[in-house]
Amino acid sequence: MRYTHGSAKTYHPPMNTKGLISEINITSLADVSITLLVIFIITAPMMTPGIDVNLPRTDASLPHDEQGITISIKNNRDVYIENEKVTLNNFETTLIKMLRDKPPGIIVYLRADEKVDYGYVIEIVGRMRKVGVKELGLVAEIPHE
Repeated sequence: MRYTHGSAKTYHPPMNTKGLISEINITSLADVSITLLVIFIITAPMMTPGIDVNLPRTDASLPHDEQGITISIKNNRDVYIENEKVTLNNFETTLIKMLRDKPPGIIVYLRADEKVDYGYVIEIVGRMRKVGVKELGLVAEIPHE
């Protein structure tokens, strides 16, 4: 203990001679975290999987579960299961193969372009029911306000 002049006693801790800083500098961690957050916020809306389809708009649209199988019908009547283009002749066999790899009761989501004929959509739904699809979700966009 070192003493100063007079009767007041003050304690001065020993100086750190190695020059180590005992504080954690989190500035760079915060910078990287905020940068990554901004990047994810910007890119997340662009990461919707599947085929580009102009979906009809409705307020009753439910969230799309990424665990299901997505079937897309483009306005030129091209049919895709996930990202694989299929013909009507091999639609059922391809869907059966994909359903085997998924747990029972998996939801199949149907994304049909708003310009596709209703009868064609019903034909695809009938083929889905024929191979045993029990849970069917119709995907639509929520209208912009």
